[in-house]
Amino acid sequence: MGKRIIVDPITRIEGHLRIEVEVEKGKVVDAWCSGQMFRGIEMMLQGRDPRDAHHFVQRSCGVCTYVHALASVRAVEQACNIEIPENARIIRNLLHGSQFQHDHIVHFYHLHALDWVDIVSALSADPAKTAKLSENVSGRPQNSAYFSEIQTRLKTFVNSGQLGPFNNAYWGHSAYNLPAEANLMASAHYIEGLKLQAKAARMHAIFGGKNPHPQSLVVGGITSVRDLTPERIDEYTQIWKETKAFVDEVYLPDLLAIASFYKEWGAIGGNNDAYLAYGEFPQKKVDDDLLLPGGVVDASLAYAAVNTDKIAEDVTRAWYEKGEAKHPLSGETKPIAGEVFYNTDDKYSWIKAPRYAGKSAEVGPLARVLVAYAKGHDHVKKLVDHTLKTLDVGKGALFSTLGRTAARAIETVVISDAMEGWIETLKSNIASGNKKTYQPWTMPDKGQGGGLNDVPRGALGHWIDIKGGKIKNYQYVVPSTWNFGPRDSKKQKGPVEKSLVGTPVADPSKPIEVLRTVHSFDPCLACAVHVIDPHTNQTYEVKVI
Repeated sequence: MGKRIIVDPITRIEGHLRIEVEVEKGKVVDAWCSGQMFRGIEMMLQGRDPRDAHHFVQRSCGVCTYVHALASVRAVEQACNIEIPENARIIRNLLHGSQFQHDHIVHFYHLHALDWVDIVSALSADPAKTAKLSENVSGRPQNSAYFSEIQTRLKTFVNSGQLGPFNNAYWGHSAYNLPAEANLMASAHYIEGLKLQAKAARMHAIFGGKNPHPQSLVVGGITSVRDLTPERIDEYTQIWKETKAFVDEVYLPDLLAIASFYKEWGAIGGNNDAYLAYGEFPQKKVDDDLLLPGGVVDASLAYAAVNTDKIAEDVTRAWYEKGEAKHPLSGETKPIAGEVFYNTDDKYSWIKAPRYAGKSAEVGPLARVLVAYAKGHDHVKKLVDHTLKTLDVGKGALFSTLGRTAARAIETVVISDAMEGWIETLKSNIASGNKKTYQPWTMPDKGQGGGLNDVPRGALGHWIDIKGGKIKNYQYVVPSTWNFGPRDSKKQKGPVEKSLVGTPVADPSKPIEVLRTVHSFDPCLACAVHVIDPHTNQTYEVKVI
């Protein structure tokens, strides 16, 4: 038996995540993902007015803000046979596009990049050489004085002894491959990204009222009709342009530059059999002509359309009452009464195990890009091929931690580009006097519906059953449920569990390699990690940033 390493907790905004791996000869041979907190919002919704559901479910997460509300109103609209006006569809797309721009930039620079970038190494960089590197790599090159000033700020920060988010990290770890100058360039862009994320969040507030949890969504459309003025649209447009410029000139070039030093990770962190996407950004009606198509692909990129009837949630290894796997529309949320016990041979998570056609399926940016690529999406295909050519790697590198990280940048470019067309259509509609954003409707006595969308972290679905004008049953399957779910009745691992197998671990007290793959799925992070060696009972306390 190999050595067990426990990483606990890796927190997310909706709860805590525990990762346990078994290591033999320096590689992960088995893994277990455990969600450590119970949500239960589905139980709170029973008997309530369906029009209130999106206000509750949106509070599932303060990071994945807006997206649960969007899936919820779509579910009610399908159950009640409501077709929203064009302006409502466009504004919803713009709000969702803003979410992608904000979330992916924050994830790459502030949550994931520091698994690859050694901040302390940047202190020894040559600012002149960094400027030369920036000139060769970035679409927004900076001179040596700029990088010298950034380096001075970093040194002052380090010398103060108050490293804040950079404290107790893995600086100097043998797994860091970037030269000092690349580390300094990336550190500078980390700081730029901090400033930009606040502006990107403001795009939500312009048409959504606030961020997090915009309040302009309503079953039947959007309530922000008073914001459809040239001044408000121009304000949104200027922030979109600035954010898009950062994506094109900094984010994507940085991704390619950093990835070129970690090409071995194009063969680590894959292992999944199926990749699922619902698709997103309707170009006409809600379910019509999606910018990012839905579908299911395998490792050979064989494509099939999504059939949501094939979705079922297994609870065999989760802390719920025993029962057969069920489709979410008829699903149940019945936690085990009393104390629960963590046992990797039995039940070990609050997360259910969703399966598509009986298989574990990865969702997220990689799944969306793979589906679009398999479907021949021109823009996606061009960017993917450019990335593979630049890095001089084959298509097999897509199915990896590196591919997952690259896919996030690729789709950010695609979505950012598409937002221009939505803005121009909205301007044209307003100029012609079309300001309709809401479709009146009447609550039926009964109905069933599913609201699907693809959000930054992956495929999200909400299902509602209405009876007597009230919610009889409500279930939703979030991206982290798909990706971080446990084993099922057939002993099939969840996507993250599969992806961790084969991951190298040089030092069990500093498991940066495990974190790279886990973070590539974009969970929110914990501030503290405890690594336990059961052979020596030694406990290592380390910080994760």
